Order: sequence, then C-alpha cells, then structure tokens
Amino acid sequence: MSTEEPAGRRPAPELVIFDCDGVLVDSEKIAVKIDARMLADLGWPMPEEEVVERFVGRSYADMAAAIEQHLGRPLAPDWDTPYRALYREAFERELTAVDGVVEALDALDAVPLPMCVASSTSPSGLRHTLGLTGLYGRFEGRVFSAAEVPRGKPAPDLFLHAARTLGVAPERCAVVEDSRYGVEAARAAGMHAFGYAGGLTPAAWLEGPSTTVFHDMRALPALLG
Repeated sequence: MSTEEPAGRRPAPELVIFDCDGVLVDSEKIAVKIDARMLADLGWPMPEEEVVERFVGRSYADMAAAIEQHLGRPLAPDWDTPYRALYREAFERELTAVDGVVEALDALDAVPLPMCVASSTSPSGLRHTLGLTGLYGRFEGRVFSAAEVPRGKPAPDLFLHAARTLGVAPERCAVVEDSRYGVEAARAAGMHAFGYAGGLTPAAWLEGPSTTVFHDMRALPALLG
C-alpha cells in the first residue's frame, strides 16, 4: 500500500468516483486480447503486456489516434466495425463484475456514501457493460464518460466534470482506478486515488503521491474511512 498520508488522517470522502473497466466490470482481460488481435491485423503487433501499458485507461479515440500516428495514415471510417462486434460478443459471453465489488458497493450503500462512475468508455459502452453485470441501476443518472469532456485521462477533466456536476469539491472526492492514466488523472484533479492492483495493472504502475494501492476490492470501504 502506498499513501501520501495515513488513512485515518484524511477526512472521509463525500463522493466516491469509480472507473468502470477493471474496477467495476472485469472487462480488461477480455478486451486486451481483442485489442492485441486488432493491432496485429492493422500492422502494429504488440504483446498483451504492452497493450496494457499503452492503452488500458485511455479512451477508444486516444487509441485510434495512436494507431494512426504509428501507421502514418488515417484509418478508414469503418475500420473498427468488426472489432466492436468481437468486443460485444465476448462481453456478452464472458463478462462478470470484478471480484468483491458487489460486497464493496453494498457496504458503501449502507453508510450511505454517494458514488458515481467516470470512465473512458463511451456512454453506450457503459450502459452495455454495467447492464450485463447488473450494476447499471446502482449508478443510473451518475454515469460520466470521457466523451463528455475535451480531454480524457490522464487529464483531470472527466473527474472534475463528475465532481462539479454532483456538487462536491475535488478535495472531498476519492477515485477508484486500476490504470496509471486513471491515477494520474485523479492526482491532477486534486483527488485521492485508490489504485486497484487486483487486475492486469502491476501495483508499481499505480504507486505515487495521493494514492493508496490495494489488491482486494472488499477492502475498499475500510480504506475509504
């Protein structure tokens, strides 16, 4: 665990902002395999570990821009149509909630502690994956997408947009993330980050100032104080 200050000395948050992929829904291990296949088909092969390092936590638009920069040419307007179908089919077949997250959400609901979702995923993608795992109803009306702001993670725009919309000062928000870009965005927003290292991202990529790294989602309510 890496903290800037002991948890007991931080005021309890007034809003918990959850990332979606890899934090609420266990989608990244599914998506990264398809990402690697897609990149190879396009002429930019890389191992899954590099896909995680480069792209987990970034928006789909950011990924497309990086592909175009690497290839030195624009992608066709419908370049991703077959891959979007692969993601959807794989999610419908395999997607589950992250281990322990339902218990964590139940505990936070019992406080009660306000929660929302702020993700690089598109609004339709969020409705789909949260709906498949039965989590959408917990956050309906409090789901924010990077499509709503000028800059995605690691810029702070999305987290600041969520806090402003819900009327909570940034310093009273806690962000639950599983990517280096996500924790960087939380720090840039002036929010304490809780870096979940129980998925694909190594703990070392999450450690840093204003960040608590943890490995079991069931531990989150106690860490939040």
